[in-house]
Amino acid sequence: MKKHFLLAVFAVLSLTAVSCNNESAAVNTVESMKTPEMDNFNKAFKSLGDPQNRPTEEEKKRNTSELSDRRKALLVPASKALILSTGVTEAELTRKTNGDMSAIIVWATQIYSQKNAEIRNKIKSEN
Repeated sequence: MKKHFLLAVFAVLSLTAVSCNNESAAVNTVESMKTPEMDNFNKAFKSLGDPQNRPTEEEKKRNTSELSDRRKALLVPASKALILSTGVTEAELTRKTNGDMSAIIVWATQIYSQKNAEIRNKIKSEN
């Protein structure tokens, strides 16, 4: 009886381990499918929460939902890199945005969202 119980426990633990491995593989696949430019863009947005990058008292007093130029400047390099990674030329980027930081960030955000959706759809189709 103990032998059967131990075999059952071992079988359950083995199945659980396989299940957990499959779940982590799916998560790793999503992360591995992101381009370096996507990762950098995501990190740039997360960096806005760092103490040195949070809104100053003066920026808070403006009482607007728009990012300050100082905070936009933190996002622009990663935004440009993401846009350029899609095959857009520097000249086309400049022509379409006129160098406006907000336009660059919005465009990059759209690309990031689109690429994330494509990754999620690809993962769903594989499962």
